[in-house]
Amino acid sequence: MRRFSDFLGIHDVLSGKYTRLGRIIPPAPSKNIIGSTKVKMSPQQTEPGAPRNAEWVETRRAALQRYVNRTAQHPVLRVDLDFINFLESDQELPRAVNTATLSGAGVMRLFNKVGETVNKITYKMDESDPWFDEKITEVENLDANLQKLHSALKSLVNTRKELSALTGLVAKSAAMLSTCEEHTGLSRALSNLADVEEKIELLRSEQANSDFFIMAEFVKDYIDLFSAVKSVFHERVKVFQNWQHAQLQLSKRRENRGRYELANRTDKLEQAQQEVEEWQTKVQRCQQQFDDISTEIKKEMERFELNRIREFKINTMKYIEDQMAHQQQIISYWETFIPSAREIV
Repeated sequence: MRRFSDFLGIHDVLSGKYTRLGRIIPPAPSKNIIGSTKVKMSPQQTEPGAPRNAEWVETRRAALQRYVNRTAQHPVLRVDLDFINFLESDQELPRAVNTATLSGAGVMRLFNKVGETVNKITYKMDESDPWFDEKITEVENLDANLQKLHSALKSLVNTRKELSALTGLVAKSAAMLSTCEEHTGLSRALSNLADVEEKIELLRSEQANSDFFIMAEFVKDYIDLFSAVKSVFHERVKVFQNWQHAQLQLSKRRENRGRYELANRTDKLEQAQQEVEEWQTKVQRCQQQFDDISTEIKKEMERFELNRIREFKINTMKYIEDQMAHQQQIISYWETFIPSAREIV
């Protein structure tokens, strides 16, 4: 058994290892404090083993499963020893102490995120590779439109649930009316209408689940994935900043060495030369890190785009087929009702 915090913990471990290298780490599901509190505080069901807040539990279960599957699909992450241990070990994992939202570490993470956000807004990198400018613009546009789509899908889910409930009311009203209707044919037709509306009520509920699990949650996953993409782009900016800082420090050390040479300060010259060599090494290392993360991000984005297109195709086709099946089922329900309506004399 794995606690929800275990999933957050393994995500933090993988992010700490690989985000700085330019790899896109699938995000873990966000912690829903309100939902989990409701589950913990809700009374036990009267039936033994009956789930509490089944919809919320199923939503979290499905989200965690998608998270694990996406992580396992990554060619590097799936062979990571920490991830393998997370999947295969029968031992209870050490409790992740930094995942609680209201913990000290959680508050520090919040401040760090605020600081990084301010840095993203205020720091403008002189981009030498037009590929990154184009890709960042593309990511921002896709993310903005996905958020609009997700908002529309959530409204559709709520409307479909409301329609299901109203259809149920129609079914009950028609059933009650059929019991007091004296005309035999009309009473039978109303009773059959109630049966059809009751079936359609369940079908509308299934459609709402289809809207939610097949499309809305899928789109939400990609909104989170685009946040992970932005994180690796920002990581590249941080590596660039480190490189620029190292170059600035190297320039200062060279100026110091030049002043000592002009002043014939031989007692300071040896140390100044060592500092110049030290920062030359740091500049070279930072430049190599920048080149490496730039190359890795391009590889990761190529893999990400292929997966994104494939998954959108699969999910869209699945959603369309599901909707078509629901519509065909509704037609069949009404076709069975037509004879009883025609028999009314």
